[in-house]
Amino acid sequence: MSLPVRQVNVAIVAAAAVSVVLAGCAKSESQSTAATGGGPAASAAAAQSNGPGCTLAKTGYPKVDPKTAIIGFSQSEKEANPFRITETQSIKDEAAKLGIPANHLLTTNAQSDLNKQISDIKSMLDQGAQLLIVAPLNSDGLQPALDAAKAKKVPVVTIDRKVTSQPCTDYLTFIGSNFVQQGKRAADEMIRVTGGNGKVAILLGSSGNNVTTDRTSGFTDELASAKGLSVVAQQTGDFDRSKGQSVMEQLIQSHPDLTAVYAENDEMGIGAVNALKAAGKNPGKDVKVVSVDGTRNAVQLIADGSYNAVIESNPRFGPLAFQTLQQFESGSSIPANVIISDSQYDETNAAQKVGNSY
Repeated sequence: MSLPVRQVNVAIVAAAAVSVVLAGCAKSESQSTAATGGGPAASAAAAQSNGPGCTLAKTGYPKVDPKTAIIGFSQSEKEANPFRITETQSIKDEAAKLGIPANHLLTTNAQSDLNKQISDIKSMLDQGAQLLIVAPLNSDGLQPALDAAKAKKVPVVTIDRKVTSQPCTDYLTFIGSNFVQQGKRAADEMIRVTGGNGKVAILLGSSGNNVTTDRTSGFTDELASAKGLSVVAQQTGDFDRSKGQSVMEQLIQSHPDLTAVYAENDEMGIGAVNALKAAGKNPGKDVKVVSVDGTRNAVQLIADGSYNAVIESNPRFGPLAFQTLQQFESGSSIPANVIISDSQYDETNAAQKVGNSY
């Protein structure tokens, strides 16, 4: 699923620019930088996919002030990898920056259990949550929780993974990356670093969400332009380092002539590097490695020569999530999708930009 958007960088700290973007107006552009949680915040490149945007009046929800409301944040996965750690911290940091009392921010972690995430969200609603920020575990299956929020007229902003429910009906909006484009950019880097020749293995993310589906389709569609490159294996590593390493160990045995690996997140890519080194291979040279995320460990491996490229997927959603809620509560229109603008790392900039990673 490709989102037909025009990406526009905006400064998180430029309230007027963000207001224009979140209102779905694609005629104004503003470019700057901002920082939160020790690194650059996600820059918005928002576009309204279809029809009019979502407004407070359209939903019929009561008006609340995000700075004084009780806000719930539902994290989907255990905070054992840099993306989830940084994402949660970004929400907490922005709440603190806005002066939201600590006891007004409810946080839960579903530990990769969909039923628990549904229960977590319902529990926060029972505790009086008036606004919700949700990082969905899967694209499907969250409807019972969204229905519970809707019944209590509680707006829901989703981040980093899309749900198949209806924006402005079941939730307000999605804030995140264009994952198809991430896959395409990873393929372009793979073509560049391999010279367009070789045998590629794909370490797939977890099933059931649009991140895996889109990063895969974007990569394979773009890679088809390089006739000398072929995908010889696709196997899931569930976005996990240890599983990525285990899968890579198997692939080395079944495909000893592999020359490249595309990992759909850095954790699996790092696991692949560990497996390649243990097998006596030279990752970054004998076997090219390209992944998506932008974690400090992966970017440092590029600088060290054991990795080739990383397409960023910025997890610092705090500023945009809260500004989106503020925009909605002010009565302004919210687009169905707020697509962020991601950077990338390669041998030309990794050493200089490792401080931007997470």
